[in-house]
Amino acid sequence: METVLIVDDEKNYPPILSAILEEEGYETLTANNGITALEIVQNSDLDLVLTDMKMPLMDGIELLERIKAIDPDLPVIMMTAHGTVEKAVEAMQKGAYNYILKPFNNKSLIIYVKKAMAMYSVVKENRRLRNVVELQYNFGNLIGKSNVMLNVFETIRKISPSSATVLIEGESGTGKELVAKSIHFNSPRRDKAFIAVNCSALAENLLESELFGHEKGAFTGAISMKKGRFELADGGSLFLDEISELSQGLQVKLLRVLQERNFERVGGIKPIIVDIRIIAATNRQLIEEVKQGRFREDLFYRLNVINIVIPPLRQRLEDIRLLVDHFIKKYAAERKTGPNITGVDTDVERLLYDYTWPGNVRELENAIERAMVLCTGDKIRVFDLPRGFKDNVYGPIRFDGIPVTAKLYETLELVEKVMIERALKITNNVQSHAAELLGIGKSGLNQKLKKFNMDANSK
Repeated sequence: METVLIVDDEKNYPPILSAILEEEGYETLTANNGITALEIVQNSDLDLVLTDMKMPLMDGIELLERIKAIDPDLPVIMMTAHGTVEKAVEAMQKGAYNYILKPFNNKSLIIYVKKAMAMYSVVKENRRLRNVVELQYNFGNLIGKSNVMLNVFETIRKISPSSATVLIEGESGTGKELVAKSIHFNSPRRDKAFIAVNCSALAENLLESELFGHEKGAFTGAISMKKGRFELADGGSLFLDEISELSQGLQVKLLRVLQERNFERVGGIKPIIVDIRIIAATNRQLIEEVKQGRFREDLFYRLNVINIVIPPLRQRLEDIRLLVDHFIKKYAAERKTGPNITGVDTDVERLLYDYTWPGNVRELENAIERAMVLCTGDKIRVFDLPRGFKDNVYGPIRFDGIPVTAKLYETLELVEKVMIERALKITNNVQSHAAELLGIGKSGLNQKLKKFNMDANSK
């Protein structure tokens, strides 16, 4: 809902103008002087200011200048009597959208307001598009060739055109927000806002205000009206990260929004209708949270219309090489000085596949970023990697599971076979790459393939 601030020291004008504009579907706020108006401008989400020219304490010209210092694009329409037309022209030279003479015709006022609103809507959209590069999320930041990730990509392609609610599950660091952004930016809503909220980052009362907004005076410190994330996402997508952290009270309110598609601001009584797509994410298994009584079953089924599970990095080892190349190119572009880093040593690549990656893709990116800073050659070496990472990989091998009666040659052959199978899987059956990863020659690998009667589907 678009909001207009009406500023006039005459008692009759603000209520009359409010009635006229609210009948047209606008929300209105009022102030009887410029000082109060500035406080509202600083603390509220406005789409237009309608202000008188002659006022005590601060006239319309000064108010205009100070509004433009806060938001140069916010349109301001000046209301003026015949005797101050020259001042109104001066105001337009200083950035006012237009001026209207008192007393004015209601239809003329509405026309001025609608034109100003339309102009500001375009300005806001251009401002948003400058900050978001659509193609960035056209699967460009979702890297992978493994079957599990190809399935994720295919699901995104299928569901993006719809407005169905999506629940994304996966461990921390797997890229759930990237998936949410890919869904939005490949959908018909791509030209509208993508708003993200971390449900675990705020206390319950603050999160409620953040999601639904609040009216002036709704609680201590609410000095003016504020629109919430639901309202700001109207027409677009709202991403609710860590949805499992919502309190029971907020779960009830979210359920109502999903069912009714409307809500009230905190302290408000007027329903606000929104058209948004909800995309939720969690690093827990939400169905288990339902079984434990920590998450509402009815809300779970409302959210779980489309379910996407992002696999951990340890289950998509084939993607590590692609991700490493991607992050090296990303941080190489940011480097101002230093050598041109083109890849990683073979020993490093072997370590990358042996590591368990508890932090998933986010941890991999951090490791590469750190290594890029410390690297002095053209390839990242083992000692460029984080200490904890190396300690994890170089930890002692456990032999507890090997039977005491096991024969040495049988055990060694089993280890060889497992390592060869893994290397071929990681390198997509490219034998030269697999041999390099294993630290043996290609002919040596061929001999072992024949020895174990393994079909490599060689490339």
